[in-house]
Amino acid sequence: MKFMFRSGVLCAAVMLLMAGCATTQKPVLYPNSHLNNVGDAAAQRDIDDCMRLADNAGVSKSNNQVLNRGAEGAAVGGAAAAVGTLIRGGSVVEGAAVGAAVGGTAGAVHGAFQNNANPTYRNYVQRCLRDRGYDVIGWQ
Repeated sequence: MKFMFRSGVLCAAVMLLMAGCATTQKPVLYPNSHLNNVGDAAAQRDIDDCMRLADNAGVSKSNNQVLNRGAEGAAVGGAAAAVGTLIRGGSVVEGAAVGAAVGGTAGAVHGAFQNNANPTYRNYVQRCLRDRGYDVIGWQ
């Protein structure tokens, strides 16, 4: 039981760490006539303002891939380990807990490397920038 608690705490810590390490992407602007007229400093202020407007509208920046993949990995790992423990013998509960901890950690790490931007958030910011005369060509 002590091992299960430690595994759960470790898994949760890794998922939170990975969520905190996710970088915030920003729009990349095509150098059209509007961008050339206002300059990079004004464009960055407009980008920040549009991102702030999206936040204030309640649109989430992230699609929670770290947490989603972590939960998915925990479920798959726990189920697989429970079946494996049933086949070879031993404590099914302990086997499932170990599998869930390992699967959750692996899933969280995998989710951290996924594109974490919410498409609705991106669309909101892009529309805001387009209304201001900018042309967004991507995010990085």
